[in-house]
Amino acid sequence: MTAALEVRSLDDLPFVERFTALVPGDAEARNAVRQVYGAGWTRVEPTPVPAPRTLAVSPEVAELLGLAPEVTAGDDFAQVFAGNRLPRNASPFAMCYGGHQFGSWAGQLGDGRALALGEVHDAQGGFQTLQLKGAGPTPYSRGADGRAVLRSSLREFLCSEAMFHLGVPTTRALSLVATGDRVVRDVLYDGHPRPEPGAVVCRVAPSFVRFGSFQLPAARQDTDLLRRLADAVVTLDFPHLARDPSLTDDERVAAMFDEVCQRTATLMVHWMRVGFVHGVMNTDNLSILGLTIDYGPYGWLEDFDPAWTPNTTDASGRRYRYGAQPQVAHWNLLQLANALVALTGRPDDLQRGLDGFATAYGEQFESMMATRLGWGSAQPGDGEQMSTLFGLLQRTEIDAPLFFRFLAAVPTDGDRADDDLLSPLEVAWYRPDDLRGEVGAALADWLRQWGDRCHRSGLDAGARRRAMDAVNPRYVLRNALAQEAIDDAEQGDTSLLHRLWEVLRHPYDEQPGAERFGGRRPEWARHRVGCSMLSCSS
Repeated sequence: MTAALEVRSLDDLPFVERFTALVPGDAEARNAVRQVYGAGWTRVEPTPVPAPRTLAVSPEVAELLGLAPEVTAGDDFAQVFAGNRLPRNASPFAMCYGGHQFGSWAGQLGDGRALALGEVHDAQGGFQTLQLKGAGPTPYSRGADGRAVLRSSLREFLCSEAMFHLGVPTTRALSLVATGDRVVRDVLYDGHPRPEPGAVVCRVAPSFVRFGSFQLPAARQDTDLLRRLADAVVTLDFPHLARDPSLTDDERVAAMFDEVCQRTATLMVHWMRVGFVHGVMNTDNLSILGLTIDYGPYGWLEDFDPAWTPNTTDASGRRYRYGAQPQVAHWNLLQLANALVALTGRPDDLQRGLDGFATAYGEQFESMMATRLGWGSAQPGDGEQMSTLFGLLQRTEIDAPLFFRFLAAVPTDGDRADDDLLSPLEVAWYRPDDLRGEVGAALADWLRQWGDRCHRSGLDAGARRRAMDAVNPRYVLRNALAQEAIDDAEQGDTSLLHRLWEVLRHPYDEQPGAERFGGRRPEWARHRVGCSMLSCSS
């Protein structure tokens, strides 16, 4: 396939069997909740919905798939991507995997509300799996209905695409389709369920294999399935390793793990850069490709609080808080290594990958922060100055996205008064009185040191600001904005959804007229459900 691929009918989507051809499937066709053994997937079809209606389509993902504009605008598009009709040659399946949830082994999990229509060639010569989330029950639904609500589906659609435009490795979202049915959910799990509008989001990625995909056969001591899964992942997702004649099978597994560790380190640095908090970093929610996957109770760091988690389920232990995400990723990689050691028998090889994660994360984080702060490349002593800044930001409520964005406007020339240094940052303060207090004075002192360091970088003011603006976004998907779009969409008005989405497609650009999408969190959102805290309910 080439970039000339153009799909003018969904029946012409170029489906191909890759993962399902290499990994054993479920011998039983019954779509009933059960334990599935000896298989990495189950053949299952979506359950139809009463009145599908397309709410949004990502033009970039449509282009990646070669979909002509008339295809995405037609009624058949809504029918297919709500699960009412299967395109010709589609081979839908749900994946089987396990995982650690909040640090405890949970056994079999699997795609409980998601199923793939299949894999397709894309317009760039690669492959993409098209997965419907909310398309009905599967054998992995564990007694649930397999559906998703508009609230969570809209958040996943928006955040997938927002993360892509921020430059963060991520699964993508092709479409958001309302189903016309009502789905009962208890948002806070507090005994107050209510019906909500249903929706299906089509997620797109080269692979949806997770750490937990390897953990389940390892836990069951099914070494044959574990080996076949590892061989398939190397062949499909790390083909350069599969083609390397100098590697044995065991060495390929260790080399794959090395790359997973490196990709995960890069992913964590990006999350920390943009202030993204995943909220539920279970091992079944980490991608073997180092992509952000499974947008559930995520949130965006607003005031700089490393202990903040958006997940109500995590409120007591705060295992998945913002500041702990790199450490949790390392722990999750350890669990993956524990699964893969059955194939290599050489734990030292896997330990090198884990050590490589720590080294890569530390180096990349320091380099990223040097760029964010306008210092070019990192130098000895930068780490101490960064730590001092993080401590200052925690002493009051300072909006993190706005602070780092407007730091570039702080003057570095001459001996400036405190007010001159702090005034460009006033937009970031939730408690403006602190600007004139002890915290403001301490930050002004830090800004003087920061300015001296900027001069030592050798960058002129224009180059420095361009470099900072390229990594410090002006617009992120704040929960309050997403909630407003949800409120309107539940009433049938998607105009705010589309306006917000357009702004998020250009997160680093100043956009006249879009100021409301780049302001501080409004006071009404401080404690509102869906803004300050979310649950796994979807």
